[in-house]
Amino acid sequence: MKAYWIAPGPGGTQVELRETPTPEPKPGELLVRVRAAALNRGELLGGKAGAPAKPGGGECSGEIVKVGDGVTGFAAGDRVMGRCAGGFAEYALMDAREVMRAPASLSWEEAAATPLVSLVVYDMLVAQGHLQAGQWLLVTAVSSGVGVGALQMAKALGARVIGTSGSAEKLARLEKIGLDVGIRTRSADFADAVLKATDGKGVNLVVNNVGGTVFTECIKALAFEGRLATVGHMDRTMSATLDLEALHGKRLTVFGVSNRLRNAAQRAETVRGFVRDLGPHLEGGRLRPLIDRAYPLAELSSAIAFMESDAQVGKIVVRV
Repeated sequence: MKAYWIAPGPGGTQVELRETPTPEPKPGELLVRVRAAALNRGELLGGKAGAPAKPGGGECSGEIVKVGDGVTGFAAGDRVMGRCAGGFAEYALMDAREVMRAPASLSWEEAAATPLVSLVVYDMLVAQGHLQAGQWLLVTAVSSGVGVGALQMAKALGARVIGTSGSAEKLARLEKIGLDVGIRTRSADFADAVLKATDGKGVNLVVNNVGGTVFTECIKALAFEGRLATVGHMDRTMSATLDLEALHGKRLTVFGVSNRLRNAAQRAETVRGFVRDLGPHLEGGRLRPLIDRAYPLAELSSAIAFMESDAQVGKIVVRV
């Protein structure tokens, strides 16, 4: 089969097309004929010059071709989506515990763009963030894939959303899908505007997509008993100063959502929670991923270049 391998690096991501054997599902796995796969910034960040290439693509949608031993509840021909190994290819393997059925209401591209963002956002907003209807959410870099996903899920939950972006055009596009307050900025100078929008109270939850350069400002923007989710480091700044008086006095909670150290069973628990709590919104069309652009798989390098340009609003996918 044809498969793309990628090697992130400081000078940009290198893409290599290889002819590789079609994988065989091990016990507990599914082999999927890939129909679409989504790009994720995490694959493109943190690479070192000279690092070996590896199969690219961490989420996809497609049809089950073969079921590994011990798998129940799925069969060949089922339409599925989920985390995968090597989604930028004609076939990919999925751990059956993390697979979700792709609703008929979603296209292949929309289904491919759903799993990782939705599960991370669910972790931030629901599992750890306890966001409730009527509460305020602040999303930095709101036009990113995770940012748009957080906006959409928060609105489905009945929350109000403030978003930051350096682009007035991006904010205007997101206002059409529910953004309540847009703050145009690329700097750590938004706390005053957030406090003004919330009558001086601050927000109940922050999703920090940017990283260390805005961490202190996010703390300032939080309300009493506010929660701060750290998910991205687009600024490549991995450290920040924490105001312990604010942490203590306002009874704040700071948490991360990386899945790097979680095992498959722990990730599967998040999958089950998302399907239970938000699955009806997906099936009913009330929660639908925003696709900025879709490229043919053969143009993967162009799709990656577009992501690295930071011009997107929502997700970028490739069709297989």
